[in-house]
Amino acid sequence: MNMVTVFAALAIIISAVLTTISFWMPQMSPDYEKLSPYECGFDPLGSARLPFSLRFFLVAILFLLFDLEIALLLPLPWGDHMPSPMVTFLWAASLIILLTLGLIYEWLQGGLEWAE
Repeated sequence: MNMVTVFAALAIIISAVLTTISFWMPQMSPDYEKLSPYECGFDPLGSARLPFSLRFFLVAILFLLFDLEIALLLPLPWGDHMPSPMVTFLWAASLIILLTLGLIYEWLQGGLEWAE
């Protein structure tokens, strides 16, 4: 028998056994303490379903957008080793300019202000 087949069969058997055991292991005994919401040791003061401000979501989306920008710009040092590093520079510059223009627009529209 081929070694790859043996390892694949062994992996399937081990995962099936672990999956079967995982259904028997947890103790499902919910009580009042487990079902109550945890708020840093304090008793809940109100409903947990209070609406958030729309400004919070706008700032959160802006944070995610600029976090994604950093993730997109991380491979830039490796782009310098390509045959045409100027193309990499132009793409990176256009991304930064586009996001800077979007940030200026949000700023001028008042989307970054917490209080009105």
